[in-house]
Amino acid sequence: MSTSLPRPALRSARSAILLSLVAMLAACGNGGSNSVAPLSAVPTPTPDPCANTTFASTWEAIQTQVFERHSCTTDACHGSGRAGNLDLRADVAHANLFDVPSAERPSIQRIRPGEPKASYLYTKLAASTLADSGGAPGAEPIVGSPMPSGLPAITKDELEALRIWIEAGAPPTGSIGDSIRGDADYVGKLLGACLPPSELVSIEPLTPPAAGDGVQFRMPTFVLPASTEREVCFAQYYDFSDQVPEELQDRARGVFYANGSHLRQDPGSHHLVLQHSGLGADRVHDPSFGAWTCKGGDREGQACEPTERGACGAGGECGSEVKDVVACIGFGPADGTVNPTGDSIGGAQTAQQIQPPSPDGFYTEVPIRGILYWNSHAFNLTTKDHELAVRLNMSFARDRTWPIRSVTDVHAIYDQRGQLPFTTRRYCATHTFPEGAEVLSLNSHTHKRGRNFTIDMPSGERIYESFDYSDPVNRFYTPAIVLDSPDPAQRTLRYCADFNNGLLEDGSPDLRLVTRLSTMPDRTTCKPVACVAGRIGEPCAGADDDAACDSSPGSGDGWCDACPLTPGATTENEMFVMTGTYVLRRP
Repeated sequence: MSTSLPRPALRSARSAILLSLVAMLAACGNGGSNSVAPLSAVPTPTPDPCANTTFASTWEAIQTQVFERHSCTTDACHGSGRAGNLDLRADVAHANLFDVPSAERPSIQRIRPGEPKASYLYTKLAASTLADSGGAPGAEPIVGSPMPSGLPAITKDELEALRIWIEAGAPPTGSIGDSIRGDADYVGKLLGACLPPSELVSIEPLTPPAAGDGVQFRMPTFVLPASTEREVCFAQYYDFSDQVPEELQDRARGVFYANGSHLRQDPGSHHLVLQHSGLGADRVHDPSFGAWTCKGGDREGQACEPTERGACGAGGECGSEVKDVVACIGFGPADGTVNPTGDSIGGAQTAQQIQPPSPDGFYTEVPIRGILYWNSHAFNLTTKDHELAVRLNMSFARDRTWPIRSVTDVHAIYDQRGQLPFTTRRYCATHTFPEGAEVLSLNSHTHKRGRNFTIDMPSGERIYESFDYSDPVNRFYTPAIVLDSPDPAQRTLRYCADFNNGLLEDGSPDLRLVTRLSTMPDRTTCKPVACVAGRIGEPCAGADDDAACDSSPGSGDGWCDACPLTPGATTENEMFVMTGTYVLRRP
């Protein structure tokens, strides 16, 4: 659904959205009792630190305020001396960082666009700045000393600015805001810099795999209007049968074999799910798909035949009508497959998702042709429309012994429903794997009020931690975690997460984080029960009860706007989901 972002005074812009894997499909449970924490006065807004330091782009500000100011570009360091074979001087720094393998760990890029914790530059700097907490949680381990070597660490604000920039695709031009906080000037404030108005960027597209190594799915682009949050579904027909070597496909069953994938999308799209509809070429002209037109490229907007390869010329893809719908529910013909909790061809919660090839002959089967459903939930906090693009590379599986299975545990997805404003609470659930399961990976999903997601073994051993909902850790296990006990209790993992509905660390109210009617796209599900102005934190009885919040009778300064946590698809709602992959080494 498309929602125009509210901009009245005192009402913040909408925050970033994330993957709504199972919106509206799970039963809604009550979050239980809640206690209201003591509240203090509203915190004074942070002053704008911009000190007449103006830059043309976020990258230019990082170059000056981080690298140059911290002496990283001196001759003895990453200037002419090229320590670690890295030159960070302004004219070559970006080219030497972006998607370039590090000298110390060649398997890791210095900057992997969209993935700060898999970017060696970020992890080396974080190892120093966050030394007291052991570096960035979930980040790649470093070799050698943290950076800057022998000098004071960069500040936490500077590190956070770098993280947000990398997560947004690490563009060499343009100004990056912070969509999570809904603050277009946030990165500039972190860097003490004046920046141009923020904008969405087009991330560097993935190069397709070499012939014989894999295939690439290319999403037909769609326009995300300015100041809008939008969830859409649309169809595309594909046929890879002549691109997959005969020995890597089963023509009779219509599948090919894959092991490993790499997805990259524009950072405005934090939720992407790609599913096969179960429908073939004979259904492409079903009226429910609407008109098929070229999206992007030389023939933008022209009619196209979806089964004709190259129908849209260079850079274009043929796609159905783009429809505003949650999780593709109700999209397409009635006999099509829409199962947000089932297996998908691909998906991501961040701008980039890499699934490395699994060892020991593990593989997945992917339909070799048919009608795809692209489900994207995206946001645009800027004042310019943006055309979103996605590329998904899949590598072929030449060694095949055990099929990879996926799990999406949604039975506790809405347990936090009803948690009162200005409270925090930890929720836990369990998932039991089948006997003989070997867990390959684990991941987590909450929206912006969820944090500190953990997964523990039956013994209590912690095997997963993720602290940032917008960049959740995708943890891979080598060797796999074997769960082979006949006792189900010994195959049961416990997963937990904290949900913060509007409290700062000192226990005072966080009016930007608390669930609010004024920032809720679906105004019917948010019932205000607490004040956000006047008598902040005190109870009230709905949107028409502002008077109950007045600091004194008749003062007119009250506002009843804070709601309990609500279930749903946007980041103003909440979810609590564990996902992962595993194999069963059994006939």
